[in-house]
Amino acid sequence: MRGVVADPVLVAAVRAQNAETRALSPAEIEALDQQWRAEIGAGCSPLIEDVTGNAGASALRARQEGSGGLFSEIFVMDGVGLNVAASDATSDYWQGDEAKWQQSYGTGPDGLHIGDVEFDESAQAYLSQVSMTVTDPETGEAIGAATFGVNVELLP
Repeated sequence: MRGVVADPVLVAAVRAQNAETRALSPAEIEALDQQWRAEIGAGCSPLIEDVTGNAGASALRARQEGSGGLFSEIFVMDGVGLNVAASDATSDYWQGDEAKWQQSYGTGPDGLHIGDVEFDESAQAYLSQVSMTVTDPETGEAIGAATFGVNVELLP
């Protein structure tokens, strides 16, 4: 997981998106989140496609596929909690109101949040979300966060 949050492609993507999203108002963030939710299952989904179709998303899918089923999903968020790249579409675009972002990014460069273990019907497995801060290697500052859906049944 540390390798994912330090991946130069993902770090660059978070930096770039932070430059665009840092000045967004709460109303603008809410509008983007509503757009994302409306696009789920719709024929046209440009916002979702931007997040799941970029180079960072490809890197995340490769990590997920190479995990032997350990990771059910991986997604990266920016400094306001908006998705930057995702292996799969998430249920919403803004994670900033959730513990996974608040207790990783929100606690600084070494932030870590481990969610409760829950049975996932679609995966037919017990999963937990583990979130870590994405840190800028040049400044040491927290710039975003990454969440991993972990199949706890596959842990050693």
